[in-house]
Amino acid sequence: MGKFTQTLKLGFKSLMVQKLRSALAALGIFIGTTTVIWLVAMGEGVSYDAQQQILQLGAKNIIVRTIEPRSSEDADERVKTYGVTRADYRRILSNVPTIETSVPIRELRREFMVGGRRMDAKLVGCTPEHLQLNRLEIARGRWINERDDRENVVVLADGTARRLFPQEDPIGQKVRVESDVYRVIGQTKPREASAAVGGSLDAREYSSDAYIPLKTFQHRVGDQIMTRTGDGFNFKGEIVELTQITLSVRDIKDVDVTAAIVKHLLDTYHEQEDFAVVVPKELLRQAERTRTMFNVLLVVIAGISLLVGGIGIMNIMLATVTERTREIGIRRALGARRIDIIQQFLTETLVLTGSGGLLGVLCGLLCGPIFRALRSIVASVSPEILPEIVYTLEPRIALWSVLLSLFISLGVGLIFGVYPARRAAYMSPIEALRHE
Repeated sequence: MGKFTQTLKLGFKSLMVQKLRSALAALGIFIGTTTVIWLVAMGEGVSYDAQQQILQLGAKNIIVRTIEPRSSEDADERVKTYGVTRADYRRILSNVPTIETSVPIRELRREFMVGGRRMDAKLVGCTPEHLQLNRLEIARGRWINERDDRENVVVLADGTARRLFPQEDPIGQKVRVESDVYRVIGQTKPREASAAVGGSLDAREYSSDAYIPLKTFQHRVGDQIMTRTGDGFNFKGEIVELTQITLSVRDIKDVDVTAAIVKHLLDTYHEQEDFAVVVPKELLRQAERTRTMFNVLLVVIAGISLLVGGIGIMNIMLATVTERTREIGIRRALGARRIDIIQQFLTETLVLTGSGGLLGVLCGLLCGPIFRALRSIVASVSPEILPEIVYTLEPRIALWSVLLSLFISLGVGLIFGVYPARRAAYMSPIEALRHE
């Protein structure tokens, strides 16, 4: 132990002779180590957000979504019929026994009017179970119930209520939606938007919604939506009965089987691909696989940085061996063994890479505060420069990335220090003493 301590002290002393060169050599390892931790932390932050969005959909849920088939985009017919139907909904409930709950909805963009105030909002026809499924909370008033079927009542989302009733309580007020008038019975609390998570599930914004009973939607709005195609009175339209059905199974083990049954059942009655069956559990597995591949890519990129730093250290240690050739000769003449010379130079190399690695780990652990500080500075100067995801991203440091980066930095020192150390150890003592 005493010999090792002596060798370590000698290594530090030798490195301090050329402080700037030693610092520059350690800088490459510092940058590489910090890069590994920072990149993985950013990737983990993005992955965590995506996984949370998927988990909010429910691990035991199956989502059946209406999509417009590609074959109908260029179709000549005036009215296109596609998507999930109420008959599909009844078939699923009667033929799939593993389903515990089911929540259908129908959505459309509509213009809302209160006095002289107007806004476009999403009119959502839903059932009472929609509140719990989407983790909505009531701020005032109440949610729709079974007694509201076919009644002209509406629950406004927080953003919709504030736009239409900026200075007054909306409960009991009247809202005009095209030719229909609805009575406001409730208002929901603010809820963060959900990001797109793959498949046919796009980003979901809750702040500009308005919820009415599904049967009221069918009775007042209907399934057929007509749009004017030109300056004349030509119209084109579409018939869609349901936008989405969310099915929940009793046991998570039944999710995949139930999804396959539902898809087979719908395939039997649909001639075109106008629906999608999305399983959040499968999306979660895909997100995990994507995260793993992403992290591997980031580590490889950062590892290249460490490799470049290692080459720099090897170059500097070779120069050090040349400069200290006479010293090596004196030590050999005084009885130092080859293994002693190897240990000395390897110690110096490991001190360089170890110090660079430890400083890199320290800087890496400060990833969160540094990132938030830089984000605040850039946002205060020019907010539009940063993409929206940067404002919600929170780096999440992975312990394995810290240990891996430190291990790699020491490994780089060991690997790239062997050749200079062996070169120094196998010098001829007589030739080394003659070196000027």
